[in-house]
Amino acid sequence: MKKKPPSLVSLCLGVIGRHFEDIIEDLAEIAAIPSTMKMALVAIARRRRLLNDDVIVALADSSWKILDLSGSEVSDFGLSQVVKTCKHLQAVDISRCSKLTSVSVSELLQNCRSLEILRWGGCPRSENTARRCLRFLKPILEHVEGDSWEELDTLEIAHGATSLRWLLWPKVEKEQLEILSEECPRVIVNPKPSPLGYRGIDIPREARLDVSLDDPMVEDIDPKIWAVSGIVPRTSPSSVSSSEDLPIAEKFRLAFLERDTRLAPKRAKNARQHQRRAEKEWVTMNSRAKALALASLASKSLNIRN
Repeated sequence: MKKKPPSLVSLCLGVIGRHFEDIIEDLAEIAAIPSTMKMALVAIARRRRLLNDDVIVALADSSWKILDLSGSEVSDFGLSQVVKTCKHLQAVDISRCSKLTSVSVSELLQNCRSLEILRWGGCPRSENTARRCLRFLKPILEHVEGDSWEELDTLEIAHGATSLRWLLWPKVEKEQLEILSEECPRVIVNPKPSPLGYRGIDIPREARLDVSLDDPMVEDIDPKIWAVSGIVPRTSPSSVSSSEDLPIAEKFRLAFLERDTRLAPKRAKNARQHQRRAEKEWVTMNSRAKALALASLASKSLNIRN
């Protein structure tokens, strides 16, 4: 089937996304836009490696049900602020977020009572955070008075993540998997999609390892916008393990390319700022250019009066 042309909104979002680094400081002033457009901007910023605390806090919307922060620079402060606003989140991806610790993850689980799908791990620091947060998923009974379990309220039994059903943790170890199986039987870890579902249960799209949570937000936007910024595609567990066998020289080359592409947006921004600064200096120093600029302003003023 012939693909439909992108909508006008998608084209506008693409233009904004291409120059996203130039509007980060003004996001708080221009954030009065529909929640779906905010999610699209967050998805573009994540792919362009520009997603940080300032961006996510400025764009956070109370109507969001999906939050994808994977591979971003968002820290504990950013996530803590977002979960205070977005309390109806149902699916969250914090994998490969090296600046997040158990502090903000605990706030996520306690504030978002509708959370059903959680993705974490993926890099050394995220793996360490996931191991530390494992205790938050276990039911805890403390300071409760009653004669039977039937009399207890759900909030008195569970410390957090009362509605969590799907946990995506590609590098989960056998010991951790056994703990989850024994103490958190309601949580299904790394479900494998099949025509019949997982144990007869349909697996949500958001609970699949091979897709990104925010893909639907940018499916109508030209991927060239973030391709030039060196976005690293989501990798499967098999590709991660195979990369560990690469020669040292190849690892250095890939690391150099990753760093170079990560700094590309900053170099482009600096180049644009240098060009604008040079143009201003030229207008200031050149009498003819200054005269033309003043004449242009005078012409605009006359047109407005008429």
